Amino acid sequence: MNEKQKKVLLDLQAQCVRRERCKKDVMDKALAALEGDADAAREVVDSLVEDKFVDEGRYCLAFARDKAHLSGWGPHKITASLRAKRVDEDAIKAAILQTDDEESDNKLRGVLLNRFKIHKGEPYIKMRLIKFALQRGYDYDKAQAILEEILEDNKE
Repeated sequence: MNEKQKKVLLDLQAQCVRRERCKKDVMDKALAALEGDADAAREVVDSLVEDKFVDEGRYCLAFARDKAHLSGWGPHKITASLRAKRVDEDAIKAAILQTDDEESDNKLRGVLLNRFKIHKGEPYIKMRLIKFALQRGYDYDKAQAILEEILEDNKE
């Protein structure tokens, strides 16, 4: 490794220590720092993976946990986002299995209830809330069941 690669490697190691990153993100940063030299960037990324600074499995778990808990995303949206980052399918499946279904249902219930209160009395509210849940990455059947509970509980 030349001096420029070593400097980029140290910078990326520092970034990876602060936050989990996937190989694609690290490769993009390495390519930018090394002015498009793909071979040199690949060597830097391989070193990061070998030294466990970058681990796709850890990244997927952290990403799925954060998006499910903090952003309220459903499994479909999390999966699509991870696929867009070209993460390994097995790592994605493992991360989705690690997310808590009950907590995910509660998050969806809370979000739909808030939306229901905002749009109460509007026409097509059920369709609007189902669409919202689907955009968040939840299953249609799950969203419909939770919405039916909300509608039943809030009958006037």
